[in-house]
Parts: sequence; structure tokens; C-alpha cells
Amino acid sequence: MSTIKLDPLESLLIPESDVTPRLSLGELAERAAALALMSITSPLVAASAAAVTVLSGRSPFVAHLRVGRNGKSFWTLKLRTMWNQGERRARPEWIEYIVAQPADDSKDPADPRVVSRFAAFCRRHSIDELPQLWHVVRGEMSLVGPRPLTHDELTRHYGAQAGELLSVKPGITGLWQVCGRSAVRFPRRSAMDLELVRTLTLRMYLKILLRTLPAVILGKGAW
Repeated sequence: MSTIKLDPLESLLIPESDVTPRLSLGELAERAAALALMSITSPLVAASAAAVTVLSGRSPFVAHLRVGRNGKSFWTLKLRTMWNQGERRARPEWIEYIVAQPADDSKDPADPRVVSRFAAFCRRHSIDELPQLWHVVRGEMSLVGPRPLTHDELTRHYGAQAGELLSVKPGITGLWQVCGRSAVRFPRRSAMDLELVRTLTLRMYLKILLRTLPAVILGKGAW
């Protein structure tokens, strides 16, 4: 696994030699829960992937390069929900790997790359993020934590506090996801991420998980 250099932020990271590989009971329980959720949602993910392949003519999954705990880079899986209309590949792979950084910091509710109502539905109800449960099973992500970010986002929006954010695993859901989702933009989002890292307790962890379910079902504030 490679590590992205975050000059001048890399001095803030925890040295890899200081990170213990031992798993706590909480981490083991979280991985077990993620594996159970993967089993439950796998038919939905498989059906959605098949639909996306037919609609887009492209790979059903995409993987974006993100910075994880202690600065380690990893490929974050998502169901494809964006593609250029009319652009197809003769032999699409299962996963398309995308290194490019996002062009801006906010999601456009009228993004022209979301050309399918089905894709928009997947985005609104976070079906596209279900493949990230695999990252929880692997130990790269947590169920609750700040969303995985690019190097550019860390540099521009967190600066000297980036090391604090990278001291924990990125999460599938977090504070800003249950308090507005796509409607929450930087710098409010960065403030909420840091608040989550600094104040996360078991009670808060469970509360965020419980609030995630209605947020996903209702799809409010997401696009």
C-alpha cells in the first residue's frame, strides 16, 4: 500500500512504526458488522451494478484515490453514477480507477454527468457507497468517521489540522452526512469533520449510525 506525501503536512502524521497492528474488540465488532451488512446488501449492489453497466456501457464500479489513516492512500470503491452520455467502452472492466482530483468543492445538484434517473436515485439514497463496506472489512475505513478526502482537499481545507483528521480512519458516514449531506459545504464541512474526530464517543458513534438510516431512506439533502 502506497503512502501519499503531504508536504508540508506529512510532519503532522503519526509515524507508521508507532501504529500498532493489534485490533481492538471494537474494531473486530465493526468489521463483523460491515461483513453482515455486505451480505444483506449484496443483492442490491449486484442488481444496481448490472443496471449501471447496461445504462452506461461502462464499468459498474469506480475507484477514487483517497488519503486514509496516517496518510496511507487507498482506492475508494463506489458504484458508478456519473458518465458522459453516448460514451461507451467495447470491453468495460469491473472497476475504473480514477486518480484525478475533483474540480471543485461542492456537488452540483444538476451535474450533467448524472444522465440517468436510476443513477440519481442511487446517489440520493447512498446505494453508490455500499461497496465501501468492503473497506471497513479490510480495516481501511470505519462505519463512522470523516469521509475520505483527496490530498488537494486536505491541503486546502484542513492545512495544519490535516494530521488530526488523518489520525483516525475515514468513515462511510459521519457528522455532516446526517446534518445536511450534500448541502453542507466547506468550510462548515471541515469544521464538522474536526468536531467528530475530537469528540467521538461510543454514544455519538451509535447516534450517528441510527440517524444515518432515515437520512439515507429519505434522501434529503443529497444529490
